[in-house]
Amino acid sequence: MAREKILIIDFGSQYNQLIARSVRELNVFCEIVPPDISIRSIDRLETRGIILSGGPASVYQKGAPSCNPALFSLGIPILGICYGMQLMAKTLGGQVEHSPSREYGRAILTVTNHRLLFKDIPKNSTSWMSHGDKVKRMPKNFARIGMSRNTSIAAFANFDKRLYGVQFHPEVAHTEYGKQVLKNFIKDICGARADWSMKSFVKETIAQIRKTSGREKVILGLSGGVDSSVAAVLINRAIGHRLACVFVDNGLLRKDEAKLVREVFQKHLKMNLRVVDASNEFLGALKGVVDPEKKRKIIGKTFIRVFDREAKRIGGVKFLAQGTLYPDLIESRSTFGGPSATIKTHHNVGGLPKKMNLKLIEPLKYLFKDEVRKVGKELRMPQEILGRHPFPGPGLAVRILGDVTKQRCDILREVDDRFISTLKKEGLYDKIWQAFAVLLPIKSVGVMGDERTYESVVAIRAVTSVDGMTADWAKIPYDVLGKISNRIINEVKGVNRVAYDISSKPPSTIEWE
Repeated sequence: MAREKILIIDFGSQYNQLIARSVRELNVFCEIVPPDISIRSIDRLETRGIILSGGPASVYQKGAPSCNPALFSLGIPILGICYGMQLMAKTLGGQVEHSPSREYGRAILTVTNHRLLFKDIPKNSTSWMSHGDKVKRMPKNFARIGMSRNTSIAAFANFDKRLYGVQFHPEVAHTEYGKQVLKNFIKDICGARADWSMKSFVKETIAQIRKTSGREKVILGLSGGVDSSVAAVLINRAIGHRLACVFVDNGLLRKDEAKLVREVFQKHLKMNLRVVDASNEFLGALKGVVDPEKKRKIIGKTFIRVFDREAKRIGGVKFLAQGTLYPDLIESRSTFGGPSATIKTHHNVGGLPKKMNLKLIEPLKYLFKDEVRKVGKELRMPQEILGRHPFPGPGLAVRILGDVTKQRCDILREVDDRFISTLKKEGLYDKIWQAFAVLLPIKSVGVMGDERTYESVVAIRAVTSVDGMTADWAKIPYDVLGKISNRIINEVKGVNRVAYDISSKPPSTIEWE
């Protein structure tokens, strides 16, 4: 049976990931696709519904993203959100105009028709608005189903053709009944089955890996992080020892990383693991490089070079497996070709050379981080691995601002070890989504043992999050922050000042580079 799905067409909204997460939470699979998606590529049996995302453009703006008008004649239910609603109105013969009073933030939504989309929604509730344009005149055969103080047509519907539009954002937490609106659309209007689960994902993905790889060998770069570890166990479940896991010590890893990986994957899981020391190669390639994008690309290319070399030693390898996740694809926006801006290039995505000797297998590329952990639990992986905080593919290179050297890596490793071990001792590690330290390219004056010092400054960062797409800084108690700072300064030579990063995402990213 084909997997049912909801397509989310990306018009550049900062909330696209939230739409996707909201759909997944209803146990329905979804994909984010570009506006120029081919009509032929849309399977009418698999695609139960389409969501048109919001976006920063005006529908009348030159070069504004659009879609094929034939989309609205497929007979598939469509929900337009904000820009998506305005685009639907304009495309189908309605009129959109610039609003004299821009509506941004919380607004009271007044429901004028509770049929289908607004079923079980109160007449008045809080919604989240973010728009400068608004629908002035609806297309033929559309009816108003909601309004707000500044927007007379805050929601409309063509019930016969199952076309709906809302000017507010149901995917954000500020919209009081947003999840109910999406549930009504996906379950009642689209009739989607709630059959997307990690159990079904594991079964389907194992079958797909076997089909894709055939009888060929697969090589995977195992870092010890959650993503590559789950990918490794999943592929190993599919093809056994035809998978060769290669752990590359690139000199940019956390303290005792190699020891942990050997213990878990060689001794406990009995997997085919090779350990390669390429630290000099990586550090040599990074010498003098300070631009974070260049660092990522250099590391990605060096990884592939090492894998190619190792694959030749193994012999007969045709595939390279990676633990790429959906946020990696979303943040490396060029992957979709959509209008959203590229935030940063992930080495799993944008760092790969255009010509590779190996074909890619990325079994987790449509999953969010919390879904990956659920897959790991389904595979009965040890919590010691599944509970680890995220670690970037480029490792410490993007946590060392400025030049990357062995000495600076050694300092940061020790700082990170004191930070993480203290969080674990205080019972906070599992309550925090990600915690790490950043070595800054500055020095400060200090006093140690009655002597003046002029040493490095580090910043520590800890955030709470669900999937890493949005995050808030963790409210670590002052006394614990004091213990962390004291340990770092007293125990790590070369550091005399610790700062705590209290910025959220957005506007900041979680990692500094």
